[in-house]
Amino acid sequence: MNITITGASGFVGKNLSTFLESKDHHVTSLSLRNENWRNEFPMNGDAIIHLAGKAHDTSNTSDDQEYYKINRDLTIELFNKFLNSEIKEFFYFSSVKAVADRVDHVLTEEAEANPYTPYGKSKKEAEEYIFNQSLPEGKKIYIIRPCMIHGPGNKGNLNLLYKVVKKGLPWPLAAFGNKRSFLSIDNLNFLVNEILMNKNVSSGIYNFADDDAISTNDLIRTINSAVNKKAKLWSISKTMIEGMAKLGDKLHLPLNSERLKKLTESYVVSNQKIKTELKIKSLPVTVQEGLTKTIQSFNI
Repeated sequence: MNITITGASGFVGKNLSTFLESKDHHVTSLSLRNENWRNEFPMNGDAIIHLAGKAHDTSNTSDDQEYYKINRDLTIELFNKFLNSEIKEFFYFSSVKAVADRVDHVLTEEAEANPYTPYGKSKKEAEEYIFNQSLPEGKKIYIIRPCMIHGPGNKGNLNLLYKVVKKGLPWPLAAFGNKRSFLSIDNLNFLVNEILMNKNVSSGIYNFADDDAISTNDLIRTINSAVNKKAKLWSISKTMIEGMAKLGDKLHLPLNSERLKKLTESYVVSNQKIKTELKIKSLPVTVQEGLTKTIQSFNI
């Protein structure tokens, strides 16, 4: 198949391009940073995979309008080019954060969207535009909502936890029993290729996540196992930890109520819809296998 990828120089783009090429697809990149991209847009092909975007800035220092300019406006312009082309399929990589920044139960595609941040709102507005357009016969659109993506070479939050574990520091929040979903780059690559090759997959929104969620305590154990260390989990009283966090609010300490919530909250994402569409029972890489592969790459 002839596939065009935006954001091909990023972590996901590099991995996905290499994987699709290994499956004998012809992959070309389209850089939206190039002012001439509109003239370089391919008018023919099988699919365009739109990965380019402004990532979520957890330090909250980014200009809000940049999210809308890049994640919404550029996506709209690219999608309109797709509508007027002969390309058959459009993949838009949105985010679970287009729906919710916090999840009380299990996040499904049917959940009512209520994004909180400019990042999530800009992604959601791009989704809404795409679904509000009339789709010409023979074309399909796939809105992909991945959760936290990881893999070898990705220096994200997992790398920070890895550094804590490698130093031999204990995890003091073991009393909090939260669970979070992750997405290994191997499973992401697999799912995209399966959709490309399966002509029966309906247009729509699809969550991408590993089959199982994992508790932070088990994540710490997995990291320790990957680096051949014994896990140090301290189950300190929740009341005491929460009291320390409230003190941190007043004294502007590293541990405050907001940071404690982020470290201990659950965010579980269902991937059942895409597995049902593809008629598969499970993804090729388990959450433990994927995390172990990522963690071991930090030590190379």
